[in-house]
Amino acid sequence: MSSSEVRAAVPGDGTGMQTFMDEVFRAFQRPEQRRWAQAYLWALIHVSGKKTPRRMALAKPLPPAAAHGLHQFINASPWDWTPVRHRLARRVAARTTPHAWTVAELIIPKRGEHSVGVHRRVDTATGRTVNCQRALVLFLASGTQCFPVDWSLVLGGTWDSDRERRRRARIPGYEAGRTPADHVIGYAAEAAAQPHLPRLPWVLDLTRCDAAAGVLAGLARLRADVVCEVPPDHPVLLTGQHTPVVATVSALMEVRHARQTHVLLRQTPDGRVRAVPVHTYAGTVTSPRPGPGDDAGARPYRILERPDPDGRQPPRYWLTTLTDLRVDEVLRLARSHTAGLSAVTTLGRRYGVLDFEGRSFPGWHHHMTMASAAYVYQRLSGTSGGTTAAPPGAPPRAPAVALAATPD
Repeated sequence: MSSSEVRAAVPGDGTGMQTFMDEVFRAFQRPEQRRWAQAYLWALIHVSGKKTPRRMALAKPLPPAAAHGLHQFINASPWDWTPVRHRLARRVAARTTPHAWTVAELIIPKRGEHSVGVHRRVDTATGRTVNCQRALVLFLASGTQCFPVDWSLVLGGTWDSDRERRRRARIPGYEAGRTPADHVIGYAAEAAAQPHLPRLPWVLDLTRCDAAAGVLAGLARLRADVVCEVPPDHPVLLTGQHTPVVATVSALMEVRHARQTHVLLRQTPDGRVRAVPVHTYAGTVTSPRPGPGDDAGARPYRILERPDPDGRQPPRYWLTTLTDLRVDEVLRLARSHTAGLSAVTTLGRRYGVLDFEGRSFPGWHHHMTMASAAYVYQRLSGTSGGTTAAPPGAPPRAPAVALAATPD
């Protein structure tokens, strides 16, 4: 079936989708690529259930013969996803008022072992060993919305050592051995290199990151501002003394005379107003240098401690370079990560990011790019979501995303 026949079968969506296609998919040189891209985008938005080429082609008005073309567009067509993602980010930046970058993790359980990147690992959120793909999603946050604009597949298991397996999956050599920290720093470097994107703080949850210090050092080298949640044992360096002292954020905040208490007012779901205490360290700290000659750790950070109001959970801690912002403004930025986790859930339930069944690295990135495009298009053109600022207070701990295992 030809791409022109498929395009004729897809209902019109006004001029909005065509304008979106012309801008975001401008890098596509061949008309048939744009036609299949529009058909795939339309199907991701309008078709319910699992988003595979075969199932999408069963939905009216797409004819069943379109399944082959949709499959080829994702798994065989040699288009570069990077320009598409750059244009997505630029469109979001132009159409909204973004205030932060944030990154969320997506664990996609799999039953088999043939999907690209699938491996067994311990899920740090649940403590269970799962057979899965591990992905990172880069979001541009605006108000209470988070827009997915980039993706990474974190390789593990034999994918780092088995060259033949990587060759069959068409994984570039530079992807081998890349850690989540490498991907996050790569996101920041790429964002900084794009002149059409604003310089925004990076809001990250580093509480389960083995390389939290390395992420902070990499972002410091890029002169990027941060609002990062860190574990209680995260080390910091006190430099305002004759001899610099290394302490953990929790130990430092236990020194009562060295901290200040701020009381924020937060409205509870039942309409009552509740006092929310937040502690800050009276001065600033730096990060211990990761290695000799690395001066990235010399950047000053402010520490925030948020005790649990009910005393049932341990306190939470943030480091931020935004030392001049009010406490409520820092915590409002920190809520961007929670919004990102919510967007991950929506991407899985409505836009098919859990449904890719191919075995190639380019195919995976093509599918995720199209899911991002569908999400961004619908959020920017529809009425879902809002741009109201979140109320002050600590970001709530989002529930774990429940993902069902999918075949490979």
